[in-house]
Amino acid sequence: MNKKKKLVNKKHRKTKLRLKSLKVSSLAKKKKVAKASKPPVEKTAEEPKTTTVKKPVKKPVKKTATKKTVAKKTTAKK
Repeated sequence: MNKKKKLVNKKHRKTKLRLKSLKVSSLAKKKKVAKASKPPVEKTAEEPKTTTVKKPVKKPVKKTATKKTVAKKTTAKK
């Protein structure tokens, strides 16, 4: 079983090398295409934007009306 495995690996390795060399040679023959470069964009001098941080508006706290407890008048005991 070991012999068969070695043979298969050897064939596989040879095939892999052959295919890699074909790929490299075909890529070398291919004409290289120059990428079209974009013209440089001129930046205009703009004023830097200033951001103002707005503080959240605090709503006035309503004071709840407190009821005054009226003291009950009791008659004096004799």
